[in-house]
Amino acid sequence: MGLESGSDCSVWRINSDTAIVQSVDFFTPVVDDPYEFGQIAAANSLSDIYAVGARPITAMNIVCFPIKERGRGELEAILRGGLEKIKEAGAVLAGGHSVEDPEPKYGLSVTGLVHPDRFLSNKGARPGDALVLTKPLGTGILATAHKAGLLEDALLDRMIRVMKTLNKDAAELMCRLGAHAATDITGFGLAGHALEMARASGCRMVIQAQRLPLLEKAIEFLQMGMIPEGDYANMNFCKRLIEIDEAVDEALIQIIFDAQTSGGLLIAIGPREAGELVARLRGLGHEEAAIIGQAEAMKEGEDAFLLIE
Repeated sequence: MGLESGSDCSVWRINSDTAIVQSVDFFTPVVDDPYEFGQIAAANSLSDIYAVGARPITAMNIVCFPIKERGRGELEAILRGGLEKIKEAGAVLAGGHSVEDPEPKYGLSVTGLVHPDRFLSNKGARPGDALVLTKPLGTGILATAHKAGLLEDALLDRMIRVMKTLNKDAAELMCRLGAHAATDITGFGLAGHALEMARASGCRMVIQAQRLPLLEKAIEFLQMGMIPEGDYANMNFCKRLIEIDEAVDEALIQIIFDAQTSGGLLIAIGPREAGELVARLRGLGHEEAAIIGQAEAMKEGEDAFLLIE
């Protein structure tokens, strides 16, 4: 697997029972606390490996930092946060590279292992599959509200907790239960990543907006205008391939385009298995995991790969 379906990682067969999975991601701080930023960035980087059902084994730090202006303490906190998530994933830190830069940036290059006949991609969804989302939406909107000084401490802690949660449990369970396709929800928002899955699979994805799990006050802040610039770009990119039911609330439409940081997995899986997947995830503490729609066969002449109803 390479670039053909817009996947965030590559899968390269080594032999009949082993393939290596590789991905890289890094970004600027989304929260003020450097330790929390390190955790979030690492969780986000590891997510690409989990999205194909692989097991991360090594990670390398990618760091840009103004060491002369900010000193070592902040940098050490970022790296400590990242290392804790690497350990939580069961992987090891295998080095990395740093560059002196005026703007801090951090992330990981991650290598994982998977059986070459058992990995998932975003192009395996089948008509009749249920769509499971494993984390709530709204991190882009809440992060924008935080930059504006509007987010109270409890909600900031909640947002951080969601972003730094690994998709490890979801990856393990979806493989065990026979999922057909998966992708992680990040910068293109739910709409963009669901659309990629729909086009790659040759299916039509139906998203039931009222069933979406949302972070607290995400709708309230959205209605106040706390909308990241990336959300508008996502909407403009996707709108020609999306059909939206007139009855859907405008705020719910907007939040489907919200650019996520370290979001959950979108998983296409049989309906019966979907119920078990959600129940097991909730039992492990992922309380917002939910069935949010289904995949349908494309009808002749249809050009909308995503329906929001």
